[in-house]
Amino acid sequence: MSNSEGAVYEARYGFDRRTSGVLAIAVLFSAVLLMPGTGTPLALRIAGTVLFTGGGLVMAAGSLTRKVAFRVDGTGVLLGGSPLRYRTTTVHVPWEDITEVVLWRQHLPNASVPWVGVSRRKGAPPLPGPGQGPTARALGGALVPVPVEVLLASRAVSGWRLDKQRLAEAVAHFAPGVPIRDGH
Repeated sequence: MSNSEGAVYEARYGFDRRTSGVLAIAVLFSAVLLMPGTGTPLALRIAGTVLFTGGGLVMAAGSLTRKVAFRVDGTGVLLGGSPLRYRTTTVHVPWEDITEVVLWRQHLPNASVPWVGVSRRKGAPPLPGPGQGPTARALGGALVPVPVEVLLASRAVSGWRLDKQRLAEAVAHFAPGVPIRDGH
């Protein structure tokens, strides 16, 4: 393994604390809904069980794919897509288009979701994939604490773990002039 290969930072989808918690809740709700004598109509119990079990299975399937969620290497930054629509939602941003790596949080009513993304140089080609239209741009810019261009080149740290130290080492190795802005 060359020195550059050792500097690569890669995180894969898997079972993190949030994913495991959601799966546990899905199992719990499914079990409660299956109990007789709860006073809940049978049709509603079946629908709820299908919903919670199905959601849990989809989340588990995504975690079990072990696909690359985020990667920093000599070519740039790979923003892994949704595990179930991976090919169409994965984006690679080359170093020549990156001006900084950005860590930020989306604050929700009962949670705070960490994100990682990149700021891109003016004039960089548009990123491929969904979410690039004017509606997504307008909604995204109103709901998050970063410019919409950063949002469109970001991924939620969900279903995988971000190691900030390894990220910093990889960026310093492959793109020493690119700063990391930590808005966490």
